[in-house]
Amino acid sequence: MEQEIVSQAAGASVVVDFSMWGLFIRADLVVKLVMISLLLASFWSWAIIFDKVLRFRRVAAQADRFEEVFWSGNSLEELYERVAPRATHPMALVFITAMREWMRANGRQGASSSAMGQGLRERIDKIMSVTLAREMAALEHYLDFLATVGSTAPFIGLFGTVWGIMTSFQAIALSHNTSLAVVAPGIAEALFATALGLFAAIPAVVAYNRFNNQASQYGRRLEGFAEEFSAILSRRIEEEAD
Repeated sequence: MEQEIVSQAAGASVVVDFSMWGLFIRADLVVKLVMISLLLASFWSWAIIFDKVLRFRRVAAQADRFEEVFWSGNSLEELYERVAPRATHPMALVFITAMREWMRANGRQGASSSAMGQGLRERIDKIMSVTLAREMAALEHYLDFLATVGSTAPFIGLFGTVWGIMTSFQAIALSHNTSLAVVAPGIAEALFATALGLFAAIPAVVAYNRFNNQASQYGRRLEGFAEEFSAILSRRIEEEAD
């Protein structure tokens, strides 16, 4: 709802529009640029937030289904053949990369020797670590943008406010009129920039903390799976070496 205030200035009635659009239109060019940048940052932050909410829910559900199948008692080779063509989530990709190295090594002559077995365990652990790090980096992509918006948006808004107040004081000095009707519009325009900064920063900070915590929990879950799977393959290597 638009807010208009009728004030008396220089003996005439002046209608001052205090709506958000009115504050934006009357603002100085620098303050307008600050407002536009904050609105764009807020829009992009919300796009990232919605994407990450769906992404974390999806990978958690996919991990639940995969672990249920993994621990169902089926052979690793059958599971590999089933999930390899269409795997897209991190836990399945960790499993696939390790199994691919395992199956490739089993196809080599003499792969069951003690020395080859030790080297195979090290390669599998390394491959799973690299895959895990790559998938976690993809999962955490754009979180740094949320952190940047959360930490810098209030200061950018404050810069717009300071600049707007300076401009308002200059206009007051030129007009030689210090009445509230003259001062209020310029101060309101300047403070609007700070409000936009907080509007962009608060959701970004909350979302970053939430997603960072979810990513840490999921990373620990992947590490636990990788360690368990490594132990299973190590037993298989030892059995084949005997």
